[in-house]
Amino acid sequence: MTSRTPPNDAHPYLRAASAGVRHHTRALASSDATPPRPADRLHLDVLHAHLTALHQLLDRLAETTRPQHPAAGRHLASAHTRLWQATSEVHAAFHLLPSTALADAEASACHPEQLPEGPPVLTICQRHLAAGHVIRRKTTPTDLRPHTTACVR
Repeated sequence: MTSRTPPNDAHPYLRAASAGVRHHTRALASSDATPPRPADRLHLDVLHAHLTALHQLLDRLAETTRPQHPAAGRHLASAHTRLWQATSEVHAAFHLLPSTALADAEASACHPEQLPEGPPVLTICQRHLAAGHVIRRKTTPTDLRPHTTACVR
């Protein structure tokens, strides 16, 4: 069921990332003999990285679209804000899950002064803080409140 992308495809990496997410979703939904495992910290860390990458993409798209198409730019900016809310919830879930014994051993054996990014367990927090800095520069606390939407078409 794979479709070939046309040679003039302007967004091959975005399509590949979307295909990867769809594949992962199908793999989680398939019920073989073993039931699907609940999310673990590593899974949420990777998902958080994906969401923050999408967050950066939406930020750039909103910035470049708004001058020529203000209404579309506002919708992209709104999507940027809502994606931040999802990213923030994934970050919170990460910290509520128990860490594995292996991760604890690696963190205790780690020497943060030798790693430019700090202990491996904290990279999700650093990524989240960087994304949070961007969202706070571009939105107000009122924009970040829970949101309900209705289609206006």
